[in-house]
Amino acid sequence: MNGTADTTLVRAGTFVVLGADGGLTGRGGTSPDGLFHRDARHLSRWTLTVDGTAPTVLVPSSGEQSAGCVLTPPGTRDEPAAYAVFREQALGTAVLTERLRLVNNRPAPVAATLSLTADADFADQFELRSDKRSYDKAGARRTADVLPDGVVFGYERGEWTSRTTVGASPAPAAVRPVEGEPTAHRLEWRLELPAHGTSEILLTVTAHAHGAPEPAAVGTPAEAVAEQAADTEAFTGAPLPLPADAPAGLAAACERGLRDLAALRVPATGPDGEDVRVPAAGIPWFLTLFGRDSLFTSLFALPYRPALAEGTLLALAATQGTGYDAGRGEQPGRIVHEIRHGELAHFRQVPYGRYYGAVDATPLFLVLLDSYTRTTGDTDLAIRLESRARAAVDWMFRDGGLDDGGYLVYSPDPQGLVNQNWKDSEGAICFLDGTQAEGPIAVAEAQGYAYDALVRTARLARWLWDDAPYAERLEKAAAELREQFLRDFWMPGPDFPALALDGEGRQVDSLASDAGHLLWSGILDDRHARRVGQRLLEPDFFSGWAIRTLASGQPGYHPLSYHRGTSWPHDNAVILLGLARCGLKDEARTVALGLLDASAHHGHRLPEVMAGYARTQHPRPVPYPHSCSPQAWAAATPLAVLTALREGEGGPS
Repeated sequence: MNGTADTTLVRAGTFVVLGADGGLTGRGGTSPDGLFHRDARHLSRWTLTVDGTAPTVLVPSSGEQSAGCVLTPPGTRDEPAAYAVFREQALGTAVLTERLRLVNNRPAPVAATLSLTADADFADQFELRSDKRSYDKAGARRTADVLPDGVVFGYERGEWTSRTTVGASPAPAAVRPVEGEPTAHRLEWRLELPAHGTSEILLTVTAHAHGAPEPAAVGTPAEAVAEQAADTEAFTGAPLPLPADAPAGLAAACERGLRDLAALRVPATGPDGEDVRVPAAGIPWFLTLFGRDSLFTSLFALPYRPALAEGTLLALAATQGTGYDAGRGEQPGRIVHEIRHGELAHFRQVPYGRYYGAVDATPLFLVLLDSYTRTTGDTDLAIRLESRARAAVDWMFRDGGLDDGGYLVYSPDPQGLVNQNWKDSEGAICFLDGTQAEGPIAVAEAQGYAYDALVRTARLARWLWDDAPYAERLEKAAAELREQFLRDFWMPGPDFPALALDGEGRQVDSLASDAGHLLWSGILDDRHARRVGQRLLEPDFFSGWAIRTLASGQPGYHPLSYHRGTSWPHDNAVILLGLARCGLKDEARTVALGLLDASAHHGHRLPEVMAGYARTQHPRPVPYPHSCSPQAWAAATPLAVLTALREGEGGPS
């Protein structure tokens, strides 16, 4: 982060990042501030001055469902501030509402002059990232028009239009353009405060995003908070089946995770146009439907909050590939990786408007469909989505690579993602010497997902679809995949699976956490699975907090590399479920306790990713500097910990 006490509020696909004084500066980089909706920044400046100066922060902004801070004009010990400003802010969908309450500290009337500078740059989130890319936006035009109660900011580029309205009650005495700034405007008030009395201003900022329905009206911050609190309670309220001997911190981590998951749900559409809500990936960069992230999040939460899985399956079925589009990786039956609603995606300056560059989302869709059916007993969804499931299976064989080389493979996308498994950063799939493998690449964990997907879909075919020949075909393919996987991926020297096979069939020989996913999917036999599980708990893998993505001591290892040495809670959650599946109770408990200890150091909110430094090197988990927070599959990880511990004690699987 940038050192400021930022506060983040999230609500139904909208989020705002506020500074210590409740304001916005328009910064970008690794920690942008602003009001964001549908991948665009709809409010970039929000700067309050009192009596012509920046106020002093007495209480910095903080909060979860609302943000509050206390400010004063400058004062001294002998001449304390005449009044205080109590600032309360809350979110509705596409709406930021704020209540400014001025309290007179003196026994005589006081006059106060307030000025609020507002602006909207409508920056696409991809522009704000610190990746040194720039995008041509020829013909784009920003405008600002004064309203009776505020100002409206506009943005046009061809057919693309967006607006942000700022309204106030009471209306400002004046609204003036800011000299030297194209669209920034200053709203001004002069308020009379009676002796020991108060005066209030209610502000409403509404984002009118291109292609989005008009936002519903939002009243005061208190009303917005009450509405969100009721929605959160409906999601989090049902008690969790915590064991009587649950480890310290498990209940708090699960509670924190459920609250974050409630906030991270975003609206989406099912295959028949129905409204659903799905877990978005995370803040600030990924508040949208992500195939892999939403699937894993839903899998972790499935025993306790199955509605997430239902919504995710329906939303992904609705966006399943139907044709071939090389620019975004679409192929018939393929499950989408990422959905974007922003300007750059609209004009296809980035491929992520509807991007299919993931090798694993399609088998994970099938895994979740069967898991949901077995966990809930609801057979209607699997029957309804039969054709979608069959299309996903067809993709695995036809375009995914099972028919050609026997494995799910991906080829690097020079315009999108070079790596298309969960370790999707450039250079993540590396040989022992640290060099990136070249494709088509078959990563280990995706083969496990494919095996599991075939086994599970065969079960659905027998049980619900009355198609025994189809089930037999999938079972045969699964058995062949399992046999050849052990032959081709197992490395005799290190006695461990390869991270991947490269385009020439060579073993990518780094020792990586992906191997732990093989325990969860069941592609390894018991002997090899136990070997992997025990190896992952050795010190070069297990930091004391979590299992590293790459074992330390290898040339490619770096404790601050995104996928080559850090530790990811969700990665550990998959491994933990695999350890429990294989009966490795001691190893499972060790990983569970490490994650819970790490959670306790983060206010019981697990970060997206942690640095790989060992617990013996530092008494607290070292943060990864660009971690999302909150982040969905990290938020759901404590639920996976709960499931693994229950399975280890004979609870339901």
